[in-house]
Amino acid sequence: MKRRAVLYAVAALAALAAAPVAAQSPTQPTPTLQERLGYPADARLLIIHADDFGMSHSVNRAIIEALEHGWVTSASLLVPCPWFPEAAAWARAHADADLGIHLALTSEWTPIRWGPISNRDKVRSLLDAQGYLPLLSEEVGKHAKPKEAQRELRAQIDFARASGVQITHLDSHMGSSFQTQPLFRVYNDLARSYALPQLLERQGSHGGAEAPAWAAPEMQYALIDRVLQMMPGVPPEQWLDAYKKMLAPLPPGVYQLIVHLAYDDDEMRGATSDHAGWGAAWRQHDVDLVKSDDFRDFLKQQGFHLITWRELAKAQVTTALR
Repeated sequence: MKRRAVLYAVAALAALAAAPVAAQSPTQPTPTLQERLGYPADARLLIIHADDFGMSHSVNRAIIEALEHGWVTSASLLVPCPWFPEAAAWARAHADADLGIHLALTSEWTPIRWGPISNRDKVRSLLDAQGYLPLLSEEVGKHAKPKEAQRELRAQIDFARASGVQITHLDSHMGSSFQTQPLFRVYNDLARSYALPQLLERQGSHGGAEAPAWAAPEMQYALIDRVLQMMPGVPPEQWLDAYKKMLAPLPPGVYQLIVHLAYDDDEMRGATSDHAGWGAAWRQHDVDLVKSDDFRDFLKQQGFHLITWRELAKAQVTTALR
């Protein structure tokens, strides 16, 4: 009887969720995602999202400062990394923080490496010759068995939960989950299994127009129109202008701006010594950017509404009921 009551309750909730859509007249437009979240239809919503929380102490210090000051609105955790315990301790003390899991199948730095959370014997297709997760996403695409990827990514989510992290969303470190259709299916299945929103975009490489054709069916569930981030090659003195040129032309919609925060200190210089384009100085520029009055004033002048994944999840009715 209890099981039947639960099924009835689920059916009732589904009916309630579907009712507003069914009540729409043919001439009445479907509310935009912005309207469903209580914003004007022509609003530009922006998540400022810090990747790689847990990678190093330097990264952690920068992300914690940014979250506590409101310079970013969200971050995601690299669970297999050596400094994850520090990040998790902060998460436990800040249960309202907007924190996702940066699902990792790669370990991209040569001076600092990490392996899987799972037993290595159970996920051999995920390992490189040294027993770490591989350096490149392309290697994941060539060798990773979907069942082993699922085992490892589930382990990362479960370990984060057991560590006290209140998870708000999922995304994919270095886009490894977008390398093949079977891996992409694992990524989608995890989001459904844990009832968490996931990073998909309508217009870019995270499942959008630049993604393979097999990703297209999932785009009806994308909550983000486009993901933006700084790429290597921009001189420091042009950092702010580059972000302005990136953001100012955006039409009404929902966007995620990914920033990579860390301090240009000895630890980070050592960890990223062979990655100047994504390394310590490069990440320090992102710290300086998000904390600057000029950048925050620009966002206000442009009328961006800063939101979180926790808020965005309120619009995800369809995916939860699939």
